[in-house]
Amino acid sequence: MEKRTARLTVLVDPKKKAIFERLCELDDITPSQKIRQFMRDYMEQHVGPNWQDKVLLDNSTDDVSGV
Repeated sequence: MEKRTARLTVLVDPKKKAIFERLCELDDITPSQKIRQFMRDYMEQHVGPNWQDKVLLDNSTDDVSGV
């Protein structure tokens, strides 16, 4: 489980943002939760199903070259 949080700023088209927020609302999920889900899925796709062992248990999270 993550120990800290960090802010990620993303610039998107306002219309796409509004649609995304509405879709998240319909799924009873926050946009932040959905973005975190996208990120987890992406990491699993590129690093493998054990990405959490490689990323979350490693104390040197600033260096992803070993991932």
